[in-house]
Amino acid sequence: MADFAFAEAEGVEWGCFPAWEKWGVVHGFLCRNGGCSPQFPGGLNLSYNVGDDRTNVLANRQKMAAALGFPLERAVACQQVHSTHVAVVTEKDAGKGTLTLADAVPETDGMVTDCRRLPLLISYADCVPILLTDTRTGAVGAVHGGWRGSVGKIVPHALEVMKEAFGTRPQDVAAGIGPSIGPCCYEVSQEVADRAGAWPGCLTPHGPGHWMLDLWQLNTLELLEAGVPREQIFRADCCTSCHRDRFFSYRAEKGKTGRLYAVIYRK
Repeated sequence: MADFAFAEAEGVEWGCFPAWEKWGVVHGFLCRNGGCSPQFPGGLNLSYNVGDDRTNVLANRQKMAAALGFPLERAVACQQVHSTHVAVVTEKDAGKGTLTLADAVPETDGMVTDCRRLPLLISYADCVPILLTDTRTGAVGAVHGGWRGSVGKIVPHALEVMKEAFGTRPQDVAAGIGPSIGPCCYEVSQEVADRAGAWPGCLTPHGPGHWMLDLWQLNTLELLEAGVPREQIFRADCCTSCHRDRFFSYRAEKGKTGRLYAVIYRK
């Protein structure tokens, strides 16, 4: 976790990779504390989709935006469905999904853009949030990597979309694998293990028909295979299930929990 640190502003805390400052990128993996949603300990639920009062969610989102230095109406959120679809978003998408679910970018688990000050928001509460920055062109991306998206190669797909849209080269990309459920806590079935078995070192036996899955390593291997240099792959190596004092964990809290955002934008 040497690459990973925590920062705080406006009473809100987030994790980040300090080395990214040199590329003019603002980013963060939000933590659960400092919000106003009483049914979720810590209070910083950022999702309209978990039974929270809309007024609380909007207030939490405004706190997040103030802490990370952007107007909420500039941000873009998507309707995440555990797919491998990656959308190119532009100025016309600013504000989508921020005030209501109804206009979120539909059925999308990754977004990329080359627009400045257009924050991309990816929701997480155990699944892997992965942020991308093209250090040459200035394009950025945000990806939701649950096990389905990860074995479906959503991150390599996002890199292909960035190549087609912005001329991104993998050797110029820095990737940040954020806090998520770790190999210490992510037990999966044989069916999931069969899908993930193509990536060496990502599965550990855990009793008959059960395995522990390492999505951090799986996504690292996919990034390396896609051509991203190892020294430009940053990992939080921070388990949301182990660190429930800082993060929501869908699995550890048996589905009754809030959601956080990973955020990235170019200044």
